[in-house]
Amino acid sequence: MKLIYPILFLISSGFFLNAEKKVVFIAGKKSHGYFSHEHIAGSKLLSKYINQADVGIKSMVVTDDGYPKNPSILEDADSIVVYCDGGGRHLLNSHLKEFDILMKRGIGLACIHYGVEVPKGAPGNYFLKWLGGYFETNWSVNPHWVANFSKLPNHPVANGVDQFSINDEWYYHMRFRESMSGVTPILSALPSEETLRRKDGPHSNNPHVRDAVIKRKEAQHVAWVYQRGKDYNEGRGFGFTGGHHHVNWGSDNFRKLVLNGIAWTAKLKIPQEGLKSGKVDLKDLTANQDYPSSDRWSEKKIKTVLNDFKNVSF
Repeated sequence: MKLIYPILFLISSGFFLNAEKKVVFIAGKKSHGYFSHEHIAGSKLLSKYINQADVGIKSMVVTDDGYPKNPSILEDADSIVVYCDGGGRHLLNSHLKEFDILMKRGIGLACIHYGVEVPKGAPGNYFLKWLGGYFETNWSVNPHWVANFSKLPNHPVANGVDQFSINDEWYYHMRFRESMSGVTPILSALPSEETLRRKDGPHSNNPHVRDAVIKRKEAQHVAWVYQRGKDYNEGRGFGFTGGHHHVNWGSDNFRKLVLNGIAWTAKLKIPQEGLKSGKVDLKDLTANQDYPSSDRWSEKKIKTVLNDFKNVSF
């Protein structure tokens, strides 16, 4: 009887409701060269700032050049973040069934940049169930362009994020679930016709995307959230197609939106002002790089970009 009152106090005070959330980042192999597709550096930077946001998240980064060598590390995760090269090299391609078991427990999933692309067929079908959408070859495209996000939705993932524009390899014309069921766009913009000047190819151009952008003038969704159903224990997904240029993690709005998205997939209540995203500096951005520095991304250029994201041109 003596134990009842302390337990009731803990429940009424929200002790159990505010239990720490575990987020696991899976960082893929090194890829494109210095300051591009920096999976480890990007994951460690995001992990650092989501831990410092003081919202009850403890994250960790797995750097096994692919799927975790010790998969049990994912068993008690509240959300998993995948930042890796995709397509035929995607680290989930050979682990679909075992990963589906995790997803059916309601574990969240966030995929960043190339991590949203998997082959059409079984991988793509699973991504529609887990994430609500994915990059499908001969349907989606991957140009570099300045996206202007002038309107943001009334959604927790957009909390505290101001309108912004930024240059990235924003994939668009994603393959979403039928009728966008369960999917809520977070970042949308209308690409210019210049983004469709390349010849037709698996990633470059196709008649479907030209009809959508040039003929119908449809805004393209480059970040979205997905609410799964009861068959997946109400799990959540977050897709974000930016993240090619490592320097963009220095943008407060860009970074805050992704931190919000990851926290949302862990079923955390997002503060009205969004997660505290800190201030990223040159030291933060140049840490944990896969490749030696290069003249293309000199310290001077990085500082210039940090000072003015709205007018940057890569």
